[in-house]
Amino acid sequence: MAKKSKEKIKVAFPHMGNIYVAWGSALRRLGVEPYIPPYSSKRTLSLGTKNSPESICLPYKLILGNFIEAIEGGADYVAMISSPGICRLGEYGAGIQNTLEDMGYHANYIELQLYDGIKGMFRFLTELTDVKNPVTIIRAIVFAFRKVFAADRMENLLSYYRAREVKVGDAEKAFKKGMKLIYEANHYSELKKAEKQAKEMITKVEIDPKREVLHVDLTGEIYMVQDPFSNQNIERELGKMGVQTRRTLTISSFLKDAIIPKMFVKGETHLERAFRLAKPYLSRDIGGDSLECVSDIIYANEKGKDGIIHISPFTCMPEIMSQNFFPAMRENCEIPILPLIMDEQTGKAGYITRLEAFVDLMRRRKRKKEQELAASAK
Repeated sequence: MAKKSKEKIKVAFPHMGNIYVAWGSALRRLGVEPYIPPYSSKRTLSLGTKNSPESICLPYKLILGNFIEAIEGGADYVAMISSPGICRLGEYGAGIQNTLEDMGYHANYIELQLYDGIKGMFRFLTELTDVKNPVTIIRAIVFAFRKVFAADRMENLLSYYRAREVKVGDAEKAFKKGMKLIYEANHYSELKKAEKQAKEMITKVEIDPKREVLHVDLTGEIYMVQDPFSNQNIERELGKMGVQTRRTLTISSFLKDAIIPKMFVKGETHLERAFRLAKPYLSRDIGGDSLECVSDIIYANEKGKDGIIHISPFTCMPEIMSQNFFPAMRENCEIPILPLIMDEQTGKAGYITRLEAFVDLMRRRKRKKEQELAASAK
């Protein structure tokens, strides 16, 4: 088979929230066609689970399923991030690559090493494209970053309107239309215009300004927090219950922690705050997002949030270890904490019941506080 030129190859990345918006934009600006795999589904999970080690975590199974569907759809390259840290993410690459080869798939596998910063992304994109001009590649990277920040701003706006919308689903429909505009923007002027239009679409959604809204932070393993399929659309379900959510772990915060040079980052990063706040319970990084999770609970408590939900995949050791601090934290923090452990066997009904019970607890607690404040003011 004749070797394809870099302009004709299709490069696929696994799904994780709206990360495809950034990768797709960077590749298009460098003349490479991004291939967006079918959004994660029961079939994706089934393919990944059937071909994965039994004890591996849910993100691995979904990523493998994404890659299988991408190759079936014609992708020539499958690409993802890897990490040298204390987490099985560093083993994903060899495991997935060997599995794909054993299944008879011969797509090229390529990794971006985390914490290599801009240099790592430069090497990664140079390998994927025929572009050798460093200025062109850096511009593509910066444009992708801009899209990440725009997408995260739209996610926050969606959360506000979803918790207050009169007709369930209107905010999400507007959000999806807006994100399509942001994804298709190819220049800074187009991106600015697209974000403005996306914002206008969402803010036109009819809301009930008198609705009693709870404010809840979501923390845990970053893939599980970011990806709606793996967390069973927790933000959508909570929105129906009148809960405005905030992801403590975002792609934007990750970029500031691991990729963007410190000189370009304003203020304290998420990781820096994690080391500062988690010290009473955890003095060092034990892998995954455990340090950030512990600090996120303290931060949410300080900010007066109504609750925090910790989402993690079954068998994730760093997150299991962070949960061991929760009993001590409950004694020192007033904020309610709900740990949710997910895998392919997690049932929707029981999951929703736990969310409803947690929301009811937070709402009763909030009303009690308001009554006590009103009584003390008399």
